[in-house]
Amino acid sequence: MTSRITVCRGCCCGTERKHPEVDHDRQLDLLRTRLTAVKVADCLDACEVSNVVVVQPSPAARAAGAKPVWVGSVLDDDAVHGVADWVEAGGPGLADPPPVIARRIVATPGPK
Repeated sequence: MTSRITVCRGCCCGTERKHPEVDHDRQLDLLRTRLTAVKVADCLDACEVSNVVVVQPSPAARAAGAKPVWVGSVLDDDAVHGVADWVEAGGPGLADPPPVIARRIVATPGPK
């Protein structure tokens, strides 16, 4: 089994109100076309870095200690394809994120 992702599409992420220049539906379609495990969450409480995608490690990588990685500002095709490229390469714990993703990695939000 490969890594899976969770795409935030709640109050800020994935909305025309906050990011009118982004075709959010097209982004989700691109991810679903390239990846088999795409989950959509209503809100991940990381609105300050929207659009957020959480990349989960594969079960083998998780067993070896890999943790989920939060990627913020996934607002363009380069970032969308970068997420997919990373997952296809193995994801957290198995492959380094491409530069377009490495610079967008954000801290996991704590309790509010």
